[in-house]
Amino acid sequence: MHPQTWQWAAANWEACATLATVALLGLALIKNWAGPDTALLGGLALFMALGIASDAFPTPAQAVAGFGNEGLITVGVLYVVAEGLTRTGAMSILLTPLLGRPRSATEAQARLMLPVAGLSAFLNNTPVVAMFMPLVSDWAKKTGVSPSKLFIPLSYAAIMGGSCTLIGTATNLVVQGMVFDAQAAGRMPNLHIGMFTLSAVGVPAALLGTAYILIASGKLLPDRQTRRENLKDARRYTVEMLVEPASPLAGRTIEQAGLRQLPGAYLVEIQRGDQQLIAVGPEQTLAAGDRLIFVGVVDSVRDLQKIRGLAPATDQVFKLSSPRPERLLVEAVVSDTCPLVGRTIREGRFRSIYHAAIIAVHRNGEHLLQKIGDITLRPGDTLLIETHRQFLDTQRDRRDFFLVSEVAGSEPMRHERAPIALLILVAMVALAATDTLPILVAAMLAAGLMVATNCCSAPQARSAISWRVLLAIGAALGIGKALETTGAAASSADALIASFGRLGPMGALAGVYLVAMIFSSAIGPIAAAVLVFPVAAQAAAGLDADFMPFAITLMMASAASFATPISYQTNLMVYGAGGYRFSDYLRIGLPLNFLVMTVVLTLTPHVWPF
Repeated sequence: MHPQTWQWAAANWEACATLATVALLGLALIKNWAGPDTALLGGLALFMALGIASDAFPTPAQAVAGFGNEGLITVGVLYVVAEGLTRTGAMSILLTPLLGRPRSATEAQARLMLPVAGLSAFLNNTPVVAMFMPLVSDWAKKTGVSPSKLFIPLSYAAIMGGSCTLIGTATNLVVQGMVFDAQAAGRMPNLHIGMFTLSAVGVPAALLGTAYILIASGKLLPDRQTRRENLKDARRYTVEMLVEPASPLAGRTIEQAGLRQLPGAYLVEIQRGDQQLIAVGPEQTLAAGDRLIFVGVVDSVRDLQKIRGLAPATDQVFKLSSPRPERLLVEAVVSDTCPLVGRTIREGRFRSIYHAAIIAVHRNGEHLLQKIGDITLRPGDTLLIETHRQFLDTQRDRRDFFLVSEVAGSEPMRHERAPIALLILVAMVALAATDTLPILVAAMLAAGLMVATNCCSAPQARSAISWRVLLAIGAALGIGKALETTGAAASSADALIASFGRLGPMGALAGVYLVAMIFSSAIGPIAAAVLVFPVAAQAAAGLDADFMPFAITLMMASAASFATPISYQTNLMVYGAGGYRFSDYLRIGLPLNFLVMTVVLTLTPHVWPF
């Protein structure tokens, strides 16, 4: 090693230690030794314990200051907004007709990415992803498309759409703010960066990037199904659902209603008055009052309960005292000491005794097609029950049932609240898009209104927040601060841009893009933009070049980063939902990084000459 290099390393040991720690973190994530939250929190703890980056973290409170970051809190609050939209079915009403029933994963990606990119151009891309995630999860179940084929395209589409306008991502606004500050200080001539200035390069990059994902994702994205029941061996229930009088399903065919090819369930017959329609085809039209007989696993029965316009056909459900949104589904195995054994459900007055209604009964694979009230209970029968949460507490310690367990996510939908949830969403978007309120304030108001108007309950709102994502983002912000204050980032940027600057303005522009892209992959887009901005300004001034192409390049390179889950917060948000590994992002995201880089470096000098 050159003596000067040794001298620099000795004088800047904190910078070297920071770079070494970041490299170790990257290795841990690539090797999948730990999840992003665990690895990043571990790295931040290591900085604090060893006294690395003491200028950045003179106290523990400053080390964890990233957890109070406005963007991080906004992401957390938006999970609550998305929960309100999900619990009411509002997003499904808006987007299900648009998404439809694709015939392949590629068609599903195209149907998803185009509207997401369009919305992200005019609404900050983080809330777009937060609102789409639960919808995409349900859509994947219904269509049979692997979630791992959809969630990275969701994030990438939001990132590319956000790079098409000034307001699509906070990174663009940060760079614009630094340009204004430099102009006010007299360090830079006036530049105009308007709402659609970036569209000249952002739109072509988004179109080519979308085409690349549609073509390459078949081989580069994993086909990794999330955990579901083994449908071959799972308990199957026979359940009756009623098409309600004012149901939007009335007048639609089975195909149009989305009741064909349900995952883990199938429609056995339709009872219409005295008629019995067997071997129902996809073209059969539904009518109000139809009783639909399904056979399916418990997850499928839960999903049927959430379809707008369908309700359990048993009259006992409507006689329960507690409001339906406060109920849940429970599985209970009848014990040999249950007082109702040997009696029919109607004779035993199950609802009156237990304040619960039986939806379906499973008995060793038999198809119990008689009405629920006529089934004679036997020991070992598994009952699917709609009840209130108190049932779980009171029956777990009783001898009437061998086992009592909640069906996760089975609370009925609050469909009647859907118009309210949509109104709250529109108001939030309008307030944020017109700069009437900051996105954080608008999102907090929207989240509060979702709970206040019973679009979702307070416990549901709390459980909807993905704490692992927030922990990862907060730790990543702390590590980015360490890279900045130790000089590790600035030294690396200076060296790389100086090397490329020998090739003239075009070489310096490429150097700016590469540095911003690398930093964004390691420490996030906003930190990358803030670090590289003064270096880019110095490079442009030294070459006597116009700064406009450098500003556009910096915006695109910082925000349009796809190669790691920590390169953009939407990538982190979909990490767990898609069942991804760090290497999945590298495999499909790194080529996309260079594709967008090629588009930007080709078009920018032509649109804004040096």
